[in-house]
Amino acid sequence: MNSSQGTNEIDELLAKSFKKLARTRPIEKITIREITDEAGVIRPTFYNHFQDKYELLEWIIKRELIDPIEPLLDNGMLKEALILPLTTMEKDKAFYTRAVNLEGQNSFSETLKKAISEMALSRLNRKKIDELLPYKDWLTAERVADYFSATLCYAVIEWVKDDMRVPMNELVDIFIYVASHSLTDIISNLYQ
Repeated sequence: MNSSQGTNEIDELLAKSFKKLARTRPIEKITIREITDEAGVIRPTFYNHFQDKYELLEWIIKRELIDPIEPLLDNGMLKEALILPLTTMEKDKAFYTRAVNLEGQNSFSETLKKAISEMALSRLNRKKIDELLPYKDWLTAERVADYFSATLCYAVIEWVKDDMRVPMNELVDIFIYVASHSLTDIISNLYQ
């Protein structure tokens, strides 16, 4: 993101405008002109804050889904940290449904995975991982963060694509169960 960018009124105004447009139209079809017209600002203002609409989407994801869970994680509240972004997504279902359908290089999926992975990596104790995990040359902290990020993103995106029908608490319980049990444990429980 641009170095001049911070959390300010213009960022919020552009995000609100972008989200309003995205609730009814595919994100890839929304232009910068439409975003700025909706926000009531001129195009150069947009470029003073974001490089493109995909960077604006990244800012929205970080601001709405990632940043609010940091204090919960700091206090060991994993389940609550998983429920909070799902609640946000459910409250703005039209926008997040459109966002999830965005594919390609700047897809919602890739942007969310990157944000979760960066957050997880910042919290992982690399030295401890090196001590505990075998295959140190391949199984790095980055790969551990990427693995859990990809797994969580898959669950969230499938939940959205399924019209958010599964209650959030149930989805989080399922994710925590799958993340905390081996595949062997899960399979053996199916045959008991």
